[in-house]
Amino acid sequence: MKNNLKTKLYQMFILGLEGGGYEYALQQGLGGIIFFTKDIQTENQFKNLINNIKAKSIIHPFLSIDQEGGRVERTENIHHGKKYLSAKFAFEKGQNFLALQTQAIAQELKSYGINLNFAPCIDVNTNPNNPIIGERAFSSNPDDVIKGEKIVSDVYRENDIIPCVKHFPGHGDANTDSHLTLPEIDLSLEEMEQTHIKPFKYAIQNGIEMIMAAHLHCTCFEIDEIPTSLSINALSYLRNHLGYSGIIISDDMVMKGVAKFGQLEACIMGIKAGLNMFIYRNSDTQTIDMIEQLYTIAMKNKELKEKIELSYSKITQLKKNLI
Repeated sequence: MKNNLKTKLYQMFILGLEGGGYEYALQQGLGGIIFFTKDIQTENQFKNLINNIKAKSIIHPFLSIDQEGGRVERTENIHHGKKYLSAKFAFEKGQNFLALQTQAIAQELKSYGINLNFAPCIDVNTNPNNPIIGERAFSSNPDDVIKGEKIVSDVYRENDIIPCVKHFPGHGDANTDSHLTLPEIDLSLEEMEQTHIKPFKYAIQNGIEMIMAAHLHCTCFEIDEIPTSLSINALSYLRNHLGYSGIIISDDMVMKGVAKFGQLEACIMGIKAGLNMFIYRNSDTQTIDMIEQLYTIAMKNKELKEKIELSYSKITQLKKNLI
C-alpha cells in the first residue's frame, strides 16, 4: 500500500461514479464511493459493481449510500417502487417497528456489500415549512429524535454498517434547501443547544463514528456567510465543547450552499476548519483535477499536511474496526 501524502489525501474523499474518474482515484487510494439510484439497477448488477470497485481499490473503501427510507432511498429500482417508511412515520409506528425496519434496511445493504450509511437524519424538524427535512426527521421533539438515533445507529452497528448522523448542527429550522442556496439559521447558541444540537450531543455520548456537517449559515457560529461545513468555530465546537473525536464529513460538496467558494478553496477551508472527509456526488475531471491541485498545495503547506495526516489516522482507525 502506498503510504504517501497523496494517498492520505485521496482517503479523505468519497466520490460518486458519474464522470468515471473514480477508477483512477481508487488507484490513488480513494477513501470511498457513494451510490445513487441510477447506479443500482438489479441486485446482481449492484453486487458485481461493488466487487469490481473493491478489486480496483488499493485501500479498503467506504461503500456508502443515503438510505433513510421514504423520500431518501436509493434501491427503488430493485424494490420496484416499494419503499421503506421515512423516519417520521417509522418512529410514529413505535420503537419496535423502527428497529425492525432498520434491521431490514441494514440486512439488505449488507447483502450488497455496503458498509456505511449516511443515516440516521437527526435534525429536529421545528420549522413546518422546511423544504428539505420534513418527514426525514424522527420528530420535532429533540428527546424523540435522541431515542430514534440510538435505535437506528445501534441496529446498523450490529449489522457491521457504520451509521453517520446528519446534518450538524441541525437543519430542522431551515426555510430553504441547501442544495439550491445557503440557508441561514438565525438562532442563539443557547437555542441551538436546547433543541437542534441536543441529539448530536447524545449521539456522541452513544459513540457515533461519523457526523455529517451541513451547508448552513448558523449565525451563532459565524457572522459572515460561511457554511457550518467550512466553519472553524462550528467544527471546533463539535470537537472541544461536545468532545467528539470521530470523523466529520461534509455534505455533498456540489450543493449550492457551498459552491460559491469554488471547489479548491472550499476544500482548503474545510480541511483547515477540521473536516476529515468530503463527499462529491461525481468523479468528473474537474473533481479529480481539484484533488490533484490540492495535493500540490498541501505538499508545501505544513498546516494542510498535518490536518491530512490527522484525518488519515481517524479514517484508517475506523476502517480497521470495519474490516
